[in-house]
Amino acid sequence: MSPDGSIDELLASNRAYADSLQPRHLDAQPARRLAVVTCMDARLNVFAALGLRDGEAHILRNAGGVISDDVIRSLAVSQRRLGTREVMLIHHTDCGMMTLTDDGFRAELQAATGVAPSFAIESFSDLDADVRQSILRVRRSAFVPHRDHVRGFVYDVDSHRLREVDAAEG
Repeated sequence: MSPDGSIDELLASNRAYADSLQPRHLDAQPARRLAVVTCMDARLNVFAALGLRDGEAHILRNAGGVISDDVIRSLAVSQRRLGTREVMLIHHTDCGMMTLTDDGFRAELQAATGVAPSFAIESFSDLDADVRQSILRVRRSAFVPHRDHVRGFVYDVDSHRLREVDAAEG
């Protein structure tokens, strides 16, 4: 059992959820042929915010919604093997990645562990500029074959509204 019981509570919730549904099998290929890349922030309920249902889109999440090598890897699988054709990138207001610096967090991790991390931190200070950079990273990746339908947005964690970021501005 976990120290605070959260995992056990989630397991009980899963049992109740599974018991309330009829068994079904969804296709592994997302019905909307869409992949969404966003932050891991707990305030962003991607399915509710976008009106998505199970089986409609791939949802890729990490700190900051960064287009890392692992996200490119997942997008390559998503498009090349599972039929997605569009990519939606969502950053958000009040993001924790805006509260740190790459050098500062790297030093903090090294001081705490004695080892410098091998991964990029990818902090940012300008939401729109980072969304534009993310769009360009996807559009420039040879591993992602369908790069013509890549759009980026900022989600306001207070109003819950999306605002599109023009990739050409800046």
